[in-house]
Amino acid sequence: MAKKRGFARLRQLLLFYILLMVAASAWLARERSTDWNNTLWVAVFPINGDQSKASERYIQSLQKTDFKTIEDFFQTELTRFGVSLDEPIHIDLRTELDEKPPATPSAGSVFSVMRWSLVMRNWAWRMERKQDGVTPDIKLFMVYYDPESHQTLPHSVGVQKGLFGVVNAFASRRQRGSNQVVLAHELLHTLGATDKYELDTGLPIHPQGYADPQAKPLYPQRKAEIMGGRIALSPTRAEIPVSLKQAIVGPETAAEIRWISR
Repeated sequence: MAKKRGFARLRQLLLFYILLMVAASAWLARERSTDWNNTLWVAVFPINGDQSKASERYIQSLQKTDFKTIEDFFQTELTRFGVSLDEPIHIDLRTELDEKPPATPSAGSVFSVMRWSLVMRNWAWRMERKQDGVTPDIKLFMVYYDPESHQTLPHSVGVQKGLFGVVNAFASRRQRGSNQVVLAHELLHTLGATDKYELDTGLPIHPQGYADPQAKPLYPQRKAEIMGGRIALSPTRAEIPVSLKQAIVGPETAAEIRWISR
C-alpha cells in the first residue's frame, strides 16, 4: 500500500513538473513575442475549407508576395509608434495542409473553450511537424472557402496562449485585401491585443475602436482601428475595410502588444 501511494505521489509530481515546464515555456514564448527586439516569424498554413475546386485553385496560386502587404503594415505602424525594427513580422507561406483544424466551440462555456484550446494546440504542433522550415513564433491556419457558395464565414480566432490562429478567408483575389485585414487582426490577438468592438452589433467602440476618435465631425471615419474591425460611418453603421490601407493600430492596441508603455 505504501508503495502504491509512493508511485501515485511520484506521478503527481511528474505531472506537476511537466505542467510547470509547459507553462514556463508558454510564458517565455509570449514574452519574446512582444519584446520587439527581433523579427517574429509567422508561418501561414493554407487549408481548403470546403474541398472546392475554386478554393484549391486559389491556394495553388498563392505566393509569398501575397502577404507582403501585412509585413509592410506592421512595419509602418511600428515605426509610427517610434519603435525601430527593420522587419517586425516575417511571413513564411507553407505548403497546403490536408486536414482542417478542430472546430471552435459554438457556445462559449469556459470548459469547452479551454478544452478546444488544448486540443487545438496539440493539433497545431502536429501540423507544424509535418513540414520542414524554420520553427515559427506564430502559426496561422488560413482556411479558404469559395465565395460563390459561402456568403458568410465562420468566426476567425487568434490565441495568445499557444501563439496560433485560425483565419477563415475567401478564396478570391478580389477579397484578398479584406482577408489580409482579418489575418492582421487575428495575428494581433496572438500578441495580446483585445477586440474593440461590440460583440452583439460588431460596431467599433468609441474611443478605443476608432482610428481617429477626436475627429470633428466624428463621422464618417476614414479608417478603421484594426482591433475595432470596422470603419465607423455613423453611430449605428460601419463597414469592413477593403484593405490594410484603410486600417491603423490605435494607442490602446499598441500598449497591449507593448509597442508603447501604458
